[in-house]
Amino acid sequence: MSAAPAGSAALFAPYTLRSVTLPNRVWMAAMCQYSAEAFGPNAGVADDWHFAHYAARAVGGTGLIIQEATAVSPEGRITPYDLGIWNDTQVEALRRITSFLKARGTVPGIQIAHAGRKASTDRTWKGGGPVGPEAHGWLPVAPSAVPFDGDRPAPHELTADEIGEIVGQFAAAAERALAAGYEIVEIHGAHGYLIGEFLSPFSNKRTDAYGGSFENRTRLAVEVVDAVRAVWPEELPLFFRISATDWLEEDGWTADETVRLAGLLQEHGVDLLDVSTGGLAPRVEIPVGPGYQVPFAARVKAETSLPVAAVGLIIEPAHAEKILANGEADAVLLGRELLRDPYWARRAAAELGAEPRTPDQYHRSW
Repeated sequence: MSAAPAGSAALFAPYTLRSVTLPNRVWMAAMCQYSAEAFGPNAGVADDWHFAHYAARAVGGTGLIIQEATAVSPEGRITPYDLGIWNDTQVEALRRITSFLKARGTVPGIQIAHAGRKASTDRTWKGGGPVGPEAHGWLPVAPSAVPFDGDRPAPHELTADEIGEIVGQFAAAAERALAAGYEIVEIHGAHGYLIGEFLSPFSNKRTDAYGGSFENRTRLAVEVVDAVRAVWPEELPLFFRISATDWLEEDGWTADETVRLAGLLQEHGVDLLDVSTGGLAPRVEIPVGPGYQVPFAARVKAETSLPVAAVGLIIEPAHAEKILANGEADAVLLGRELLRDPYWARRAAAELGAEPRTPDQYHRSW
């Protein structure tokens, strides 16, 4: 992979966390593909679609690719078609992806996740509704027996012992992620999935040590971070994805709590907060527009010493550059824009006067 000094563009300056140096600040957010087999010996195993999908963005110059929400257990999948990392067969298939990304100069990351009460649904392009055993579904679990929506079954309320088992599943997933060749692990605490469900009083109605106060509602998040950090090498970074607000007028998780949690997570070994919003409750009014979530990342950066990445309809290179130049975030994470254009990083480099990372095989495009 040929490369040149990044020049003055902040977006193309290298960034180091622990022992890992990322070649630029153009990062790919985790986005589910819902394309693995649903059952049998290859359930949750990455296939040619996943390889081609991630390889294209690496060839396109993306500095970090965070693999889609990858379930720590079969019951932790959003859909039966999610990737998983609960067995060694899945690890073998993922090594093919991480090896290619590293060879292209892209850092491979993985988001490990449990869907909680939003589990056992159909693929989004088929409506995303709940699926039962006849379609390889199962009964979801949650902090409380409160369904996500009226068409969803009431989830099973987790016992304290079952919560401990899930914490162990996150740790085992991190160990497998290391064996698969990932250099960054991101814990998914956003978008109304299990950890986020514990954080928010809207979905967490518990009266034990995991409910009620801020300390209790954040207990699972901290326990998962501690368990993962205990098995994840000291020299490798750990990310945490958060929904900075539920966008609810009352009884929701708030931006104030996000800032408070950021400091706590940093104390427990988190290296960067991936700041998103929403996802906990359906039909919530959100003021969507270019960069609409950036202020939440900027606030965490301003009020803590924890590095942050910003997301949320960041489309134009000049906008991404401005976010970094203004000190609102340390990196930008692109989602849908990288689905539309796998070569976004190359286009951005050209627009900002930096030389793109280009494979030698593509030298004719220089």
